[in-house]
Amino acid sequence: MTTTVSYPELRDDLAAVLSKVRYATMTTVDPKGRPRTRVLIAVWELDRESPIGWLATFRTPVKERHLAANPHTTFSYWDQSQETAAIDAIASWTDDPGERQHVWDLYEKGSPRAVGYPPAPYWPGGPDSSAFQVLKLEPYRIQVLRRTDLLTGGPDASRLWTPDREQRQRMSPGE
Repeated sequence: MTTTVSYPELRDDLAAVLSKVRYATMTTVDPKGRPRTRVLIAVWELDRESPIGWLATFRTPVKERHLAANPHTTFSYWDQSQETAAIDAIASWTDDPGERQHVWDLYEKGSPRAVGYPPAPYWPGGPDSSAFQVLKLEPYRIQVLRRTDLLTGGPDASRLWTPDREQRQRMSPGE
């Protein structure tokens, strides 16, 4: 059984899992409904009313085709001590220069702590380079399971957050 919680109740544990694991398996779905995974590092802004994620990436034809057909994606974090987090999000490309600089800076400093890397070796042209592409990640479901919860909580150990109606409307105006 999963317990639904508010985002503030989940935030610190989510940050702990992301900081410990760092690498995520990102899953997208192709136009025929077949999943595809890749391992990467996304950065997340967690000190907000609702979290927001960013992915510095290469705009490959596969990734672009998948997200054009279906913008829903999942980021799965796991380590062998059973610290896990799953973040389901809507991904959209952004070409906004301010957002691209912001994402570059988040990778430089780490967000959350210990999550990130110096992007310059991968994109020597900096945040204005055409090779540096950014995906904005708007979570609509986050599930966290910590080892300590698993040991003490039994079937209710998994905790789940979804945005409330007002937050969903801000994420997707017109729905």
